[in-house]
Amino acid sequence: IDKGRFTFVTPSAAAPHVSGRHMDAKGQFLIPGLIETHAHIRLPSNANPAAEAPLDENDLPIQPTYTAAELEKAHDMGVGVLAGYLYSGVPTLFDAGNYAPYILRLRAEERAGKIAAPHIMATGNLVTYPGSHADAVAVRIADWPADRPKFLAYLREQKPDIVKITYEEHGWGTRPMVSLMPLPLMQQIIVEANRHGVRTVIHTSNEIRSVEALSVGADALAHPVIQAPISEGFAREMGTKKTPFATTLTIGDGYSRLVEHPEYLDQPLYQAALSPQEIETLRKETLPAWKARGWTWWMKLMTPVAAENIRKVHEAGGVVAIGTDQSLGPAVHREMELLQQQGIAPAAILRMATLNGAMLLGRAADLGSIESGKLGDAVLLSADPTKDINNAKAIVAVIKQGVLVDEDKLPLPGGKRGLRRPVRSGQFVEESRKPRHRLTQIFVGTGAKTNTQIALALHAMLDECVQMATGIGVHHRVDEPRAGQPRRPN
Repeated sequence: IDKGRFTFVTPSAAAPHVSGRHMDAKGQFLIPGLIETHAHIRLPSNANPAAEAPLDENDLPIQPTYTAAELEKAHDMGVGVLAGYLYSGVPTLFDAGNYAPYILRLRAEERAGKIAAPHIMATGNLVTYPGSHADAVAVRIADWPADRPKFLAYLREQKPDIVKITYEEHGWGTRPMVSLMPLPLMQQIIVEANRHGVRTVIHTSNEIRSVEALSVGADALAHPVIQAPISEGFAREMGTKKTPFATTLTIGDGYSRLVEHPEYLDQPLYQAALSPQEIETLRKETLPAWKARGWTWWMKLMTPVAAENIRKVHEAGGVVAIGTDQSLGPAVHREMELLQQQGIAPAAILRMATLNGAMLLGRAADLGSIESGKLGDAVLLSADPTKDINNAKAIVAVIKQGVLVDEDKLPLPGGKRGLRRPVRSGQFVEESRKPRHRLTQIFVGTGAKTNTQIALALHAMLDECVQMATGIGVHHRVDEPRAGQPRRPN
């Protein structure tokens, strides 16, 4: 890796000489950095845009505003959340809707190198129809072209990496009906975003709305179908169009999991990514509240339906990308666990968490695989994730854009953790302190001086290199010289 990008990937025996830091990963497994395609970096409970908002005189949710103190508290919490993602092996995430000043500040600080965080892509505010899903944190577009200036101002001021549009009327689970954006209006928004070079991702939850979103040019879908089993035709359509979508099983699974299996909070990644106070609140306050909610048990019933829908689309050749709809690095690993439980092969899940995620974000040229020219994002593991996706938790080191993440400096909510790799960042061998090449050792160390001695030493070295690379020995010989001729090697 050089200047933050992979420069070459090759067997050690064939690698050119390079100076710099060398990391011995013998017996370990290097994977691309994991990608979270649907996050909402959380705010403190007294500054939560997802909470039920009071209504104004037009029966629309009052959009939130926060004091400077609340935003500063939110910022500190957000920095900790982002550190938890890095610690969990996730050097890239997409925040799919938030209080704009909060998330855009974090994005700016990450890009300026001021905070230890994954690459942050963000939509800022959502875009929706007045009174529709997530209206409280959305830019409201009611008419086109009347509201086109408002949308253009949003693109100009917030510079969304992807525009998130909600196309949802509720009326399922325990949710009452809300307004639905007219389909022609959504098409106008999608076209305008694309003409400004910005991709769109559409929030839908059933097959009908998903098909309609695809029909007007959606670049990606924010969720799988959860309301009912999908048709074979829809699976084939997703496989044919290759429109990526985020998995987001963890958001539904999380309610009943906390109620029935709170011991998951004792896992090392959760202990690092959550503060002791947060864990105590989850156990003592959130758990009983969720146990009493009908939504918890509806989601427990329907999450397996969504998981099977994902499997069907995957089998049909669709582009499935890992996303959690949460605000927690370890949730990325839970998302992968749930897909493995559904019968999807670990190697396929690993692609969903890397290259497919990059495709959803429109960043496959830079992210998602270990290839020459791509950003140097990687995770070193002590166990093989293609045998069991849970081995993706066996993290030895995380690399973001060519830099080894210094875990000693991560502001983890759970406090400083024990080192997961053998040595600290500054203790790797520097090539400049070693002999530059074995050939130098042969020539200098053995006293080879004549052309014949040097040639024989070179043959021996090449023989060794070829055997290391291929396991095949090389036959070399030295011809007997003719009368009056010097001894020459072949």
